[in-house]
Parts: sequence; structure tokens; C-alpha cells
Amino acid sequence: MNGMEGSFSGDLRVALVHDWLNGYRGGEKVLHELCRIFPQAELFTLFHVKGSSHPEIEDRPIHTSWMNRLPGVRSRYRYLLPFFPAWVDHLDLRRFDLVVSTSHCVAKGARAREGAVHICYCHTPMRYVWDRFEDYFGNWRGLKRRFIEWEARRLRAWDRRSARRVDYFMSNSHFVRQRILRYWQVDPERVEVLFPPVDLDVFPPVDGSVEREDRYLVVSALVPYKRVDVAVEACARSGRRLTVAGSGPELPRLRQLVHELGADDRIELRGFVPDGELSLLMARHRAFLFPQVEDFGITPLEAAASGLPVVAYGEGGALDTVVDGVTGRLYTEPGVEGLIHALDAFEADDRSWDAEAMRKHAEGFSRSLFRRRLEEALAGALRRASR
Repeated sequence: MNGMEGSFSGDLRVALVHDWLNGYRGGEKVLHELCRIFPQAELFTLFHVKGSSHPEIEDRPIHTSWMNRLPGVRSRYRYLLPFFPAWVDHLDLRRFDLVVSTSHCVAKGARAREGAVHICYCHTPMRYVWDRFEDYFGNWRGLKRRFIEWEARRLRAWDRRSARRVDYFMSNSHFVRQRILRYWQVDPERVEVLFPPVDLDVFPPVDGSVEREDRYLVVSALVPYKRVDVAVEACARSGRRLTVAGSGPELPRLRQLVHELGADDRIELRGFVPDGELSLLMARHRAFLFPQVEDFGITPLEAAASGLPVVAYGEGGALDTVVDGVTGRLYTEPGVEGLIHALDAFEADDRSWDAEAMRKHAEGFSRSLFRRRLEEALAGALRRASR
């Protein structure tokens, strides 16, 4: 093992295990770098929507579960959660010397053979069975509620037990590291922090000729725990203008909320916006709103790369990505009132934000730096395992 691409021993048989492959988001960008480091690795995943990810990920043997053959799996896979542990429990990885999992659900439960090494890049322990259970299932009632509570208890037990199959963890933030230690009771020496990469090429430095509007921006998947409703209600109640870029199951509820608050003329729900257009949105808005508690949250760094200050709730991954007074403002009072007070303070400050300093901060999370740190961490874990 000498460092750079393909430099790990050619005799090292590597398996990559990823929860599911149906897009190219933050988790897949980490997987992409692993595919570059281990170009001959085979990939194991619950299901794969062909053509949905980067060609360098898909250009290798991809082994899927029986669930991949089910009709409609692309949109209904979340309902199959109770079956996920059984798949990973029975993965046959005896041919491999190194197993590298990238996990936010069950991939970290993969079993390496005796004498092999398992390294997990952990995006988060399963949110829906630990601290975010109510965000996902709070509206379930009756028999349905009792079933999901029973299932969550079973999954929590499996989640903690299967963490013992990992030799070394890399967590994507300090917040996630603490969750790993708390929920899985892992030895702290087995967990290090390695921030995920930001694709700076997609978010070029701000063009000073573009005029910023007196309008705030949210870019997010529209799911409950992202708390986009907090940003919508805070802006609607305080008479501010807001653009929301993103899609997801919360979109109908957010449309109804905007209408009920009488803010149709001030709050725009744009739906999905491709990366190329996001950089233009970043350049044209006054500030980026981040009201949720996120495991890491890459969008505040994309905003910083674009010279757009962030107003972020100061908990979770935002503490790793937002520098108070440099790339934006952190606030500590949760909910709608907290965000309204934070926006009042942000506007009263009326400072001129240094786009160069913000860009420099984002560059500390670049893909090239991540790649180098990832290779060093993998090599170090393998050295410790061989002692």
C-alpha cells in the first residue's frame, strides 16, 4: 500500500457494500471515491436503478438482492426495511480480503470473513429507528403504529449487535461520531471523523456582477426531518421572501402551508433543481437557510463555495460546516420563532460578507482533499489490523 489511485496491492480483493444505488447524492460521492481507489472492487447493494449513478460506480460487477426484481421497488423500497438486515446478514463475502461499507441503513452489518478487515464509512446510524423515529412515523396510529414500534425495537437490537462486525469506522461528522458511540457502544478508538467531499466544480466562485435579491433560499430533499416547514412558516409570518428548491413527499403539505399562511406571492416552491441551476440560485439570493439538525449537511458548504452566507440552527453537522461570523450565522433557539429572531439579527448586522473567505473554507472539504484523507485513513486502518 503506497498511497494514490490503484496503489493498494493489486492482490487485495475488495468488496464495496452500499445500502442502495438509485441516485448520485452525498453518499454516492463517497462511494465514487472508493471506486476510484479500488477500481477492481465488486459492489454489493440492496437494489440498483441502472443508469442512476456515475458511470465509474456502475462500471463494475454489481450484485443486488432479490428485492431488486420486485416491481415498483424504486419508489416503494422504504416499505421493505424489515427485510434489509436479512439480506446483509447472508451476504457471502468470503472471497474478499477487505470489505468497505458506506452505510446510513444496514450496509455496515456486512460480515467479513475471519482474517479479513471491514471498514465502514458511516453517514449515520439508522435515523428512523433511533432519534428520528417520530419524524418518520409520528402520524402512524393503531395496529400500524404498534407494528412499527415493535419493528423499530427489533431493528435497534440488530443495529447495535451488527456494529461489532466492523473493525474501524469513519464517521462523516463529529455529531455522527457521538451517535455511533451512544447507540452502538463502540470503542472510541475505533471511530474517526472524515468529512465527506464537496464538488466545488459545480459551485464556482461567486460572480460579482450578479445582483442578489432580497430573498432567502432553501435547498433540500422535502422530507419531515429537514424542517423545511420551519423556514416556510418563519418567512411567511415575518413577511420575507423565500425560494425552496427540492422535491419529496412533503411537497404537497408545504404547498398547502404556503397557501394557508397567505404567502403564495412571496414563497416559491421550485421542485427539483439540477446542480447546474443551483449555482445560479446561490448567486442570486440573500442568504441560505438551514433550520434542521443534520448529520453533516453538505448544502451549507455549497452555499459557502458560492459566497452565500448561511443562517443555520447550531446543532448537529452545522457545527462542522458553518463558521459563525465567517460563512454565516449560527442560532440556538429551535423552531419558527428561533429562525425569525435569527433572521432579524442577520439583517440588523448588515455586514458585507467576504466571499473569498467563504470559498476558502469550502475548499477545505474539496474532493481532492477528501480523497487523500480517505486513502490515508484506509491505509492506516489496514496497518492497524495487520499488527
